[in-house]
Parts: sequence; structure tokens; C-alpha cells
Amino acid sequence: MPQLIATVKGVEVKHVYLHKDRTTLGRKPGNDIVLDTMVVSGQHCAFDLVGVADVYLQDLGSTNGTYVNDRMVKERTRLNDGDVIAIGPYRIRYLQASEEPSTFGGTQAFMPDAPQLHASFTVESGSSSGLEVPVVKAVTTFGKPGVSVVSVAHRRGGFFVTHLGGASAPLLNGQAMGSDPVMLSDQDVLELAGTRMRFQLRE
Repeated sequence: MPQLIATVKGVEVKHVYLHKDRTTLGRKPGNDIVLDTMVVSGQHCAFDLVGVADVYLQDLGSTNGTYVNDRMVKERTRLNDGDVIAIGPYRIRYLQASEEPSTFGGTQAFMPDAPQLHASFTVESGSSSGLEVPVVKAVTTFGKPGVSVVSVAHRRGGFFVTHLGGASAPLLNGQAMGSDPVMLSDQDVLELAGTRMRFQLRE
């Protein structure tokens, strides 16, 4: 099944499988894919699924344009496997088919002995103090748009936090974060828009 993987500064923020005839992308909540930033138009572009795996990209009259492999799309364009779509700060990689599971000797590899880590944040300040927020999605965002927003991405190597936007830099263990992803450790403290949250990892 065709899929789109959206990243900001190399950090995955959305992963969408294209199973509808038309999938719309834009800033407004009614879109199938919502990218909440002002450089994205309310109705920015659409992905049309034709047949089993052919996908066509169409810009919907966006203000800042839609680019495929650094070229602006001016008419309905068929996407090729591996194409990179640029919309504002987002880089969206198009993959024509889902990744196949890894195999050894023709059988799918499972690792039942590997511990499954469960991550969560516990709020330690403000009116929500004591609230536990589980991190269960591949990418979870926290914060206040325009003030300070971070994403927490679950990768094979662990959980990584990235400052996505906002004028106020988040603090990790009292230190202001830069633009690079940082791997979280158990009991790390994240301060975001005046809210203090403690990261916890459990098996």
C-alpha cells in the first residue's frame, strides 16, 4: 500500500497509508493529513490513488506551493517511488509499497525475548499535576502552538525529543534544547511552556 512519511529536521512526525481515492493535506482540521503551521494552506494539496498503487499529487492553489524533488508542482503529477515532497518545513517521502518485514532464511524474524518498553510523562506542575500521559504513538506532540512545541518519536533505538517550533525553547534537565533530536532517558525532566513533565520508562 502506498505511504507517506513526513519529517521535520529529520524527525518523523506523521506516517500515513494512502488507501482512499483522494487524501487531502492542509492546515484546516477537515483534511485527512493536518499540518498545523502557517506556511501550509488551509487546503494545500491532494493525493489521488489510481488503481492499486499509482498516486498523483495535485496542488490545490496553495499560497506557498508544493514541491517534488525541489521542483514546484503546477499540474497533476504522478509520483515515483522515493520522491520527496517539500511543503514549508516538512519533507514528505513517498513510498509506493509498504516495507516488507525482515526475514531470515525465508521466515519472518521475531524477537520475543526483547523487553517491550512503555514510556510516559508525568506532569509535575500546574493544574494537571499528577497526570500521566502515555507515549504510545510513533510520534507524539506536546506543547502550545506558537509558544513551544516538541515531538517525541519512538524509534528502534529509543525515544527522541525534538523542538519543533515556538519562540520559547523547551528545557531538558534545566538546559535549553537546540534543534537536534535528543534521546530521552528514564527520569529526564522536560519543561515546556511553563509545564514540568518527568519522562519514565518501564518494561
